[in-house]
Amino acid sequence: MAEKTIREPARELPVAGDYDLCVLGGSCTGVFAAIRAARLGLSVALVERMGSFGGVATLSLVNIWHSDLDEAFEKRIFAGLSLEMVERLRRRDAVQDSLRSGAARWIFNSAEMQIELDEVVTEAGIDPWLHTAFCAPWVEDGRLAAVIVENKSGRCALRARFFIDATGDGDLCHRLGLAGRVAAHFQPGTACALVSGWESVGQAPWREIVARQADAHRMPKGFIWSAPVPGTDLRMLAGTRVGEDCSDARGLTRAEIEGRRQIRAIQDILREHVPGSRVGLAGLPARIGIRETRHIDCLHRLSGEEVLHGKRFDDAIANGSYRVDIHHRDKPGITFRYLDGRETYTRHDQPPVEGRWRAAQAVDPTYYQIPYRCLIPQGPYGNLLAAGRFIDADEQAHAAIRVMVNMNQTGEAAGVAAALALRGGVAAAAVDPRQLRATLREGGSVIL
Repeated sequence: MAEKTIREPARELPVAGDYDLCVLGGSCTGVFAAIRAARLGLSVALVERMGSFGGVATLSLVNIWHSDLDEAFEKRIFAGLSLEMVERLRRRDAVQDSLRSGAARWIFNSAEMQIELDEVVTEAGIDPWLHTAFCAPWVEDGRLAAVIVENKSGRCALRARFFIDATGDGDLCHRLGLAGRVAAHFQPGTACALVSGWESVGQAPWREIVARQADAHRMPKGFIWSAPVPGTDLRMLAGTRVGEDCSDARGLTRAEIEGRRQIRAIQDILREHVPGSRVGLAGLPARIGIRETRHIDCLHRLSGEEVLHGKRFDDAIANGSYRVDIHHRDKPGITFRYLDGRETYTRHDQPPVEGRWRAAQAVDPTYYQIPYRCLIPQGPYGNLLAAGRFIDADEQAHAAIRVMVNMNQTGEAAGVAAALALRGGVAAAAVDPRQLRATLREGGSVIL
């Protein structure tokens, strides 16, 4: 009987770089953390296991960012690097605006975004490591001192004085043994696709058609939407629902295959049941869009009550107005909850159900906040911060804050906090939130 384990021989690894800051994960969250830190004078390594930066915005083809205005569309609640990227894309006619929309403030070309991120990383003097997989942390004398990575050149180590985990699943925190959890009712993922010939669908009720045919094609009845791709005649189509745990290797593998199967099923339904449809599959994502997996326990867990009631925090580093958006794993459709107390349950094969999650009141909050404490992992490592969708939030809070424009702000905050911690010779938890907020404001962020 074969052994269930093998012993890998010990070996010495070359140190391929020595930095002030190492950011793991090259989504917009990770890129923005790296840029903010570099602009404050840090030497920065940016490690990404795929071949390009941008994460969900590029690799997963999700080409919308949500509103920079509050729920009443009266006050700007964020700016910073998200707006910088929009302006850069605008110069290439690669973005469309929708000012008074809570669903899609900007629609952009993901391919143009991918190249633009290359340029901003290069301009900032960041040392990029693409096609480089994080393997393990390296701890010396109780302090996180390096990360072990592997790429085409082999296995090596990257040393740094400070680290930001922007891996999406909190891989660095998890492999350090820090406390965390996979949400009991985590939201399912979605594989998007690029399609051609969308004009042939015309005014057909395609969402309802897909929902009615879902059972015959073993399709969960999720939520289907689409967006144009600026500068092309293609359209991004999002309608799959995959309930695998993507923090697990087997689960992620099953999710990728199932997502592609469902993309083909939607394509077949449109061809067979929409008269005159000539929709063709033009592109697949490099990675499934993941809404939720692991959360790391931090100094504060943001609650749904704090989000929905618009609680203010003295250490707030991000503001958002995107609704609570729950993609259910145990029933069709989605539930939206708004800061003004409204609630809508929507599924495409039935009329929406309107209600309220709380009674009407004289004054409603119009935005919510994320405190810096949600980015500071519990544990002994003072030179580590979290940024992105795995920060500490309960399931209802996560359903609102998880969207890219909110997570982009957590990246910016982590990058600035890393610079302040190193400048002051203090742990992440000891960074003065007043100084953090002031420095973020100086760098272009909206601080409320």
